[in-house]
Amino acid sequence: MPTLAPLAALIDQAAGREPADLVLRGGRVLDLVTGDLLEGDVAICGETIVGTCASYDARRVIDVSGKILVPGFIDTHLHIESSCVTPFEFDRCVAPKGVTTAICDPHEIANVAGLAGIRYFLDASAHTLMDIRVQLSSCVPSTTMETAGARLEIADLAPLMDHPAVIGLAEFMNYPGVIHKDPGAMAKLEAFRGRHIDGHAPLVLGRDLNAYLSAGIRTEHEATTATEAREKLQKGMRVLIREGSVSKDLLALIPLMTERNSPYICLCTDDRNPLDIAEHGHLDYMIRTAIAQGVAPLVAYRAASLSAAEAFGLKDRGLIAPGKRADIVVLDDLADCRADMVICGGTVVDDAAFAARATIPPVARHSVKPPAITPASFRCAGNRVETPVIGILPGKIITERLTEEIAPEGGDKRPDPARDLARVAVIERHGKNGNIATGFVRGFGIARGAIAATVCHDHHNIVAVGVDYDDMAIAANRLREIEGGFVVASGGKVLAELALPIAGLMSLEPFETVELRLRDLRTAARKLGVTLEEPFLQMAFVALPVIPHLKITDHGMVDVDRFEVMP
Repeated sequence: MPTLAPLAALIDQAAGREPADLVLRGGRVLDLVTGDLLEGDVAICGETIVGTCASYDARRVIDVSGKILVPGFIDTHLHIESSCVTPFEFDRCVAPKGVTTAICDPHEIANVAGLAGIRYFLDASAHTLMDIRVQLSSCVPSTTMETAGARLEIADLAPLMDHPAVIGLAEFMNYPGVIHKDPGAMAKLEAFRGRHIDGHAPLVLGRDLNAYLSAGIRTEHEATTATEAREKLQKGMRVLIREGSVSKDLLALIPLMTERNSPYICLCTDDRNPLDIAEHGHLDYMIRTAIAQGVAPLVAYRAASLSAAEAFGLKDRGLIAPGKRADIVVLDDLADCRADMVICGGTVVDDAAFAARATIPPVARHSVKPPAITPASFRCAGNRVETPVIGILPGKIITERLTEEIAPEGGDKRPDPARDLARVAVIERHGKNGNIATGFVRGFGIARGAIAATVCHDHHNIVAVGVDYDDMAIAANRLREIEGGFVVASGGKVLAELALPIAGLMSLEPFETVELRLRDLRTAARKLGVTLEEPFLQMAFVALPVIPHLKITDHGMVDVDRFEVMP
């Protein structure tokens, strides 16, 4: 792969005194400053663009006649672990779709394996075609109301602050800790003062938002309405519009995608799996959807690259211009946004380039160590008929706090498929305390059997949803046997599964295999009556106590608005 060329070589090739390493000839460049389509060659030396709007000789010429060239796309916030594949397979899955930079927060694996998980991503970033940049995980665990596999304080993170792949501090989910000056939160914020700090503040507005921003937090991806996003824009935040496999906020926020706002609008996926990517796309999907909804192409492509680069201080990219990193997507049509060719740092993205990469061994094997699980583990005790219920909102990770009358029978409140009341359970799997918490959830539509997973944000304990305790036990115990993943069980047997032995989060298989297994899982879940498009990632978020309104962890049901475990 090309390395940073000597300055003299850049100047000589730019001036035409020496032939360029690579020239793209015959296409037009979308200029994200003026909106013009520029004629002329694009000359590349090593990983750097050295010429536009002129004619160049080159050692290698690629004919892109009739094509449009746009800067490579930047995903401003994502968890690669949520793709269920390694960084190397994520690279192979997404780079051909035009993503040349991914700003990731490895807090999923960090919550399982601590610093070893973060270092795995830092080491991997040296070998991928796309440029993987890392935000250091700020909240491991995300709260005190859950049991994670690790705890990271500022003393743990500080040695990694100056790593060349590190941008700053990742999404600060403990927003009450910021607003109320929790000592641990304050120590992290102080250490990263003046550096980039990413935000996470769902529904936080008014004076609370002022307090949150005063800590130096400047980017945020949790806005789900135009009203919320507008206030955050007005207070200087850069809004990262999210379209993941579960939380789909693009359509709600499209009214803000105007030329006036576009310098402060970016795009991200947060959590998106290979099945969703195969069926719909990645950032390319967001771009063509926005344009189809009336957003000007200049605005959509700015959000995908230039605005993102500016927001995160990546001054070397975001434009096809001399001196910028050669991250280029070649398209037939701006509105359709389907990559014909992609160049990452001067390297053409193809099978040969992927084959030439080095890789590193996986980490965090054999991490699933739950207590003994039997059907009785899923009983829900309590004498009160009035019962809190987590209400699923399809396409959202925010949940409703519902109340239903559920009478105990023999000391157990039973699931009721007729009312779409399923059992939800979280089982501590890190071998720390053996906690098991149970409750109710509505919105899955499950009428028989069970689904279970070790992808359970952010602590990644075992989460199970079902209406049959025997099947829930079968699914949960199977997760122990396969080192984590996803399982569907019904009628006393496993119907479908995907093993994720790297921290219980990522597969050892190619992304194509993972896609097929996810298809099998989705089909099996639908046979149980499940109506959600993405039930497994949706299930993962019912255990995330930093997203309103009602959640469950291994400590019990959590009132997120009060930020406390319910009695």
